[in-house]
Amino acid sequence: MATLRDIRRRIASVQNTRKITKAMEMVAAAKLRRNQQRIEALRAYAAAMVEMMRDLATYAEHDLDHPLLQAHDEERTVSLIAMTGDRGLAGSFNASVIRRVLEEDSRLRAEGMKTRLTGVGKKGIGTLKFRGHELVASWQDLSDHPEYHHARAITKRMIEVFVGGETDRVRVFYNHFVSPIEQRLVDVTILPIPHQEVTGGAGRRPVSYLYEPNPADIFERLLPAYIEITVYRALLESSASEQGARMSAMRNASEAAEEMIDDLTLALNRARQAAITQEILEVVAGAEALG
Repeated sequence: MATLRDIRRRIASVQNTRKITKAMEMVAAAKLRRNQQRIEALRAYAAAMVEMMRDLATYAEHDLDHPLLQAHDEERTVSLIAMTGDRGLAGSFNASVIRRVLEEDSRLRAEGMKTRLTGVGKKGIGTLKFRGHELVASWQDLSDHPEYHHARAITKRMIEVFVGGETDRVRVFYNHFVSPIEQRLVDVTILPIPHQEVTGGAGRRPVSYLYEPNPADIFERLLPAYIEITVYRALLESSASEQGARMSAMRNASEAAEEMIDDLTLALNRARQAAITQEILEVVAGAEALG
């Protein structure tokens, strides 16, 4: 049976743990609010870019033969990007992405296709390497505060391997932020750029703008920028999802610590009552022996 000292020591230990989980919950909440603001700011910009790209495609009567829009004749190699966090203590946030990527990797290989794995985030990189997978590229130390230059670097590498014929399709797996307590795992193809993204505005009357130098050149420059925006948004969504998952996990841990403290306090009171009762019995027994 645990002594009073043991129980007090356990209560103190759990209280210290609760302080840590509470602090981590507050930090995650602050980072989540910041990422939500960045996502909202990006959303309007991304929508305007897509609309301009569609207007340009229609206005210029472009034949959409750009390399970034063209699917390869035969799809033999697929690049899979696992977008995870750099730290743990976020529930199933990292595990769900890794599990989905590994399942897709196994499925594609079973169909006779080759895969190229890329890791974004220490957790994904570490797990994939531990499982014996070779990564063709990796990025880390960016999940806490992703910046646009991170998206540009990832996009540049993916465009190089796609245009160079090293891969026939590029897909990114990440957690889409729905709410602080809900994240949805998504699988997005970023290369080749889906035609509906460019032709979605076909059939409507484009706004009459004067483009300089000319619509075709601007359209060609917008395509890589569109991919960068898509990757950047995925980074922000993933980061927000990570903070939301961590905030929920730390809140659950704090609540579990509260329950444990209550149980230990009850056990402490019972132990104290038992000790007092035992002392009284000993005093009574001693008095009777003397009498």
